[in-house]
Order: sequence, then structure tokens, then C-alpha cells
Amino acid sequence: MFARLGPWCHDHRKLVLGLWILALVVGMGASGGAGGAFRDEFNLPESESKTGFDILDEEFGGQGTNATGTIVFRAEQGVDDPEVREAMEALFAEVAEQPHVVAVVSPYSEEGARQISSTEGEDGTIAYANVEMPDDVAFPDAQEIGTFIAENTPTVEGLQVERGSFYFAEFEEPSSEALGLAFAIVILILAFGSVLAMGLPVGVALFGIGIGTAIVTLLSHALAVPDFATFLGIMIGLGVGIDYALLIVTRYREQLHLGHTVRQSVAVSIDTAGRSVLFAGCTVVISLLSMMLVGVTFVQGLAIAAASVVAITVVASLTLLPALLGFAGERVELTRWRGLLAAGLMALALVGAGFKVGPVAGLFILAAVVVLVAGFFVGPLKREVPLRSQKPRQETFAYRWSRVVQHRPWVVAIGATAVLLILAVPVLSLRLGFSDESNFADDTTTKKAYDLLVEGFGPGFSGPMLLVAELPEGADPAALEEITAAVDADPGVAFVSPAVPNGDAPTAALWNLVPTSGPQEKATSELVDRLRDEVLPPVEDTAGFQVNVTGSNAVNLDFSDYLASRLPYFFVTVLALSFLLLMVVFRSVLVPLKAVIMNLLSIGAAYGLVVALFQWGWLSDVTGVQPAPIEPWAPMMLFAIVFGLSMDYEVFLLSRVREEWHRTGDSRTSVADGLAATAKVITAAAAIMVVVFGSFLLENDRVLKLMGTGLATAIFLDATIVRMLLVPATMELLGDRNWWLPRWLDRLLPTIDVEGHVDDDDDEPDVRQPDPEAEPVPV
Repeated sequence: MFARLGPWCHDHRKLVLGLWILALVVGMGASGGAGGAFRDEFNLPESESKTGFDILDEEFGGQGTNATGTIVFRAEQGVDDPEVREAMEALFAEVAEQPHVVAVVSPYSEEGARQISSTEGEDGTIAYANVEMPDDVAFPDAQEIGTFIAENTPTVEGLQVERGSFYFAEFEEPSSEALGLAFAIVILILAFGSVLAMGLPVGVALFGIGIGTAIVTLLSHALAVPDFATFLGIMIGLGVGIDYALLIVTRYREQLHLGHTVRQSVAVSIDTAGRSVLFAGCTVVISLLSMMLVGVTFVQGLAIAAASVVAITVVASLTLLPALLGFAGERVELTRWRGLLAAGLMALALVGAGFKVGPVAGLFILAAVVVLVAGFFVGPLKREVPLRSQKPRQETFAYRWSRVVQHRPWVVAIGATAVLLILAVPVLSLRLGFSDESNFADDTTTKKAYDLLVEGFGPGFSGPMLLVAELPEGADPAALEEITAAVDADPGVAFVSPAVPNGDAPTAALWNLVPTSGPQEKATSELVDRLRDEVLPPVEDTAGFQVNVTGSNAVNLDFSDYLASRLPYFFVTVLALSFLLLMVVFRSVLVPLKAVIMNLLSIGAAYGLVVALFQWGWLSDVTGVQPAPIEPWAPMMLFAIVFGLSMDYEVFLLSRVREEWHRTGDSRTSVADGLAATAKVITAAAAIMVVVFGSFLLENDRVLKLMGTGLATAIFLDATIVRMLLVPATMELLGDRNWWLPRWLDRLLPTIDVEGHVDDDDDEPDVRQPDPEAEPVPV
């Protein structure tokens, strides 16, 4: 199939390009017309918090289970000032009429009497209203309510109005991917020495991102896809899209240098590097889809969205790229000064866009256009940029480095392993949980609303809890008072209301509880555990019924505990599949075993740095990140993506090592030759992904910062410590045993060829010949 795919796409390049352009236009049009329906939907596992929610739905009409945003306001003259009260009540009434608003609980109503501050120094100056929405409300719908509040905020002297909760948060489209793209342009030009060769991987990645994000947007109407899934898709798509296309273009240029025609070079590159790309892409997709085993809709939606972007990018690399190579022909080896200067100016324009300096970006784009136009008339700009001469493989830095490592394999292997283990130490204190609104930037309305609530009511008011119980017939009212007293005596409880029955002949009761600590603090999680394990059991035995601790804090804790309990199964599944795939590909037991262990070391080190930066708050002055627990789905997502990407480098490097070993039979020189042959492309690909992922650290959103940092760190460690140190050291130590496989197992395993066939039996010229069908592309 691969031997025919490349030539077919080359021969029908106009059709292939037209179909991809059509798919992009239709996809973007459909997603733009339908809009997104992103939402966080947690199908909670069987837990105490879910039982509590079920009771609230059945006995209290869903009270406390709705999605809730807040309108927080402060008035210097007091919130009961007639002018302030009139203005705010009018706003509440208008908000209550908006679509998707279930109810607005005003602080001026009897139900919301406790929503006016009474703390010393802020007595009567801060208040809030709860805006209740359906628990499955889509983010765009909630955002519209928030926008309506912002546009209709009353103007009264001394009145400050803010919008609280992430439902009403102002989310900015990320721009840091422009920085990653700018850096990718520079790295690709340095690696290839050709502007056109640089543009091909970038173009393929942009096609994959465009169609992939359109599919994710459409999927949000059928699945519970979180709002940041598109941003995560852009991050992953840009990284893997450039990475996969880079491997194929590199092999294509190698074949041109060996004297093949354009058509033959396309055929060989797809039949060799294309196989590795498909294998690596399928590994990433399988790793991501393994998250479906968790059984949580939120995680499943995230996994399907990310896997869709990767799958589209792989298809683009295998079909669109050979078509583009057909258009480029041998001009992929040629660069004129006009193209080089224009590419540099475009990179600067992207830097300006990344830092949101629009005028500067516009000036650089205009300058790039001027250079391109002038290049057709100004002599010096028409000249070709001389290509750098290629060093013999044995004289490259990578070859010499490999030999240095192979002379001291034990020292290098032990030292590199020790470094990774030390970096992984913080993982031992990993705490899973959801960060709260205190992590938003100080200048956002969400953070201002959070700060006002803390000032007026204490940190626990941002994450109240509910206690709920089904009452048996003839339940003693005194038992309810004993429960209230027992809970109130706990030092972690700032306030607990008396029991609220659901009617004159109550069948259920609930208590409102406010902790002394904020939603993301460890003390709050400890309070939930203490209530369930120590405070409530004695009084439950006396009362004869169970009291369930629920509410947002309890839900988040149960959800985090559930995901933590599923992590080992997920890890084992991905590791086992990866081991089996590598064993089939390389016909070896020790090579896949080493790969699994080394990938675990690099991922563990990346986890450790994520904990240090995001949970402990190291370098917070630089990163702008405040200490908070690690989102419970993040380790799973990081593991799936990084493990799949590292397999890409593993296959690309070891396939060349194995190829050299088969050719020479020398296990030592084959390692050095394989490393030298692949070091340039692996280094370029890794550098691009590190910057693309790492640039998201510049965003305000904590989730994007965390994912970007984790991915960038893991890729960096994998491409340096693992590929440059551990792989050559361990392969030197094992020698020919690297490729040992029991004969009985060899007979049982199927054959998967990721190396392909370099030779073209039909026509392989000894010197390079021009392709008569190649269409010139001006650079």
C-alpha cells in the first residue's frame, strides 16, 4: 500500500490538494456555522457525593446541583444603599430572563440573606448573587450570560461589580502558538537550509490543525468535550504535524541526493519514513483512546478530541505532503535570498502576533511582501543561497558523541538514570485535585470576584459543601440537631446551617456548610475525609440514617480519587501495548523493555518538574503560577501524549540502528551510525516541539501552562538524556543481545515492516534526473 500511496498522491497532486482545501473550507464553515457546545460533564462514579446529588434531585428539586456563576459586588456606601439596591435588583431581574438561567438568588431575598458580608471591616459592603444554570450548560451559553452581565453592569459611584466562577470567566484565544510557529520556521531553515523545505511541514501542520479543530468543535455537539480541548488540539497538532512531516521531507531529500527522481523520492520516503509516521501516529492515537477505559465522559471527550487531531495530521502527512512534494519537485533544494529574508520577516511577524503586538506584526508582514516582490527585480535578491556542505557521518558531532558514551557506558547509564530519578522525586508528593478561581490572573474579573468573596466571607465561601440525608419515617428531630452540633465542632468548619427539611413531613434534610479553607487547599480535602470517616459515623449510628457529604468540593475529591484509582490500569494498558508493538517491530525482547523503562523515567522526571512548578509553586514569580493541586486528568493525558511521541523517536532511531546492524553485523558501530544518521532530524523535531509546547507557559490559563510545561519537559528529557545518553549506553552494554528473541516467539509474532523498501526496481538512476512533471514553485 505504501509503495503505491506516495506515487499516486504525486501523480494526482492537483486532485489531492483540491480535496484537502475543500475539506478545510467545508470543515471550517461547518464548525463556524454550528458553533461550539463545549462543556464539562462528569458522569460521577458510584460515590458518596453522587448519592448526595441523587437525593438532592429527588427530594429537593435539584437544589445545589446546578451549574452556578456569581455576580459579586462591593459598594463603599453599603450594598443596602437605595441607589445600589435598585440598580442591582434591576440587573438581577434582567439576568433572570436570559436563556439558560434557571434562577437568580439575590442577596436581597429571604433565601439569600446570608449573601451579604458581615465580617469586620467589610460589614454590609460586599454581597453576591448566585446565577443558577442547568448542570449540563454549554460553555458558549454560559459565556453569553456572562457577557450580558458585563454589558449591562450598572454605573453607580462607589459600586464595583465582578463576575465569579469559571462559567463567566473571560477566556482569551491563545496566541503563544504563534511563537512556536516562528521558532519552527527558524529551526527548519537551519536544519534544511531551504525555505521551501521549511514551508512543507508547516503547511501540513496547519492543514491538520485547521481540519482537526473543526472536527473537535463539531464533536462537542455529540460528546462532552471541555472548552480547552481545541487549544490542546492546536498544541498537539502543531507539534506532531511538523514532526511527522519533517521525517518524511528529510527522507525525501536524502533520496534526491542519492540520484532518484522526484517521483521515486516521494515513493521511497512514504514507503519508509511514512511507515514510521503511521506507526508513531497510531501509537499516539491508541495511547489517547486508552483513556476511554476510565469511563468518565469528561476524559473520554478530551481523549477523542486529541486523538482526532493527531489522526487528521497523520493522514495529511501521508497524502497531502507527497502531493506538495510533487509541486515542489527539486526546488526543495533551492533557496533564494528573497525567500530567506521573507521567511525571516514572517517569523518576526509571528513573534509580534504571539506577544499581541498587532502593528509590529503587520509591519513585518508588509516588509516580507515587499521583499518577495522586489526579489523579482533586484539582482542580489534573485541569487541562490549557497548550501552547506555535508560532513561525512563519522565526522559529525552525533557520531563522535556516541563513541564517547559507548566508551563509558556504565558511568553514563548510571549517571543519566540518577538524574532522571532525582527529577522524579517530587512525584511522591503528587496531589490530584482541581484548582480554583484564585489561579486566574489578577486583572481578570474572575480573580477580582474571588478576592472580594474571600474578603467579605472567608476563603471557604468559594467552595461550600452540602450535607444531605434521607430520613426514615419518624426520624427524631433531636438527631438532626446532634448532627449539626457535631459538624459545627470541627475546627475546619466556618459555618454550618441547621438542618433544612424538604417539607412538613420530611423525608430528607440538608445542611449548608462553609469550610475555613479554600476549595483547592489540602485542608478542605482533609475536612471532607474527616467528616466522612470520623465526625459523622458516631452520630449516624445514633440517628439511624446516613448523612452524605456532597457539593462541589466533595465531587471534585471523589472524582480525583476515582481517576487516581484508574491510573494504574491505564498505565499498564499503554505500557503493555507499547511493549508488544515494539517487540513485533524490532523482533526483540530487550529493546522494547528498555524503551518502556526509559520512557517511564523521562515521564516520571517530567511529572516531578510539573509538581515542583505547579503544586509546590517553585519559580512562581517567573511562571506566574500559584501553588495548587494537579488537575486529576493531566497525568493521564500527559502520559498518553508523551509516550506516543517518544515512540516516534524510538522507532526512527532504532530502525536506523537495526538497519546498520543488519548491514554490518557490528553492534557497536551500528549504534553510532544510527545515532549520527538520525540526530539532526530528531534534534530539530524535538526542539520545535519543546518550543511549541513550552510557549504555552506564556498563557494566562493554568491548564494550558501545565500541559505545555509537562509536554515540553518530557520531550526535552527524552531527546537529550534518553536518546543521547541512555540509548547508546545501554545498547553498548547489551551488544548483540539487543536483538535477541526466542525462536518460538519469533514464529508466533506477526510481521510489521516500518522500514519499508528503499530500492525502486522499475527505474533507479545512478545520477539525479529532473522530473518532467514537477511544477516550478517560486521561492
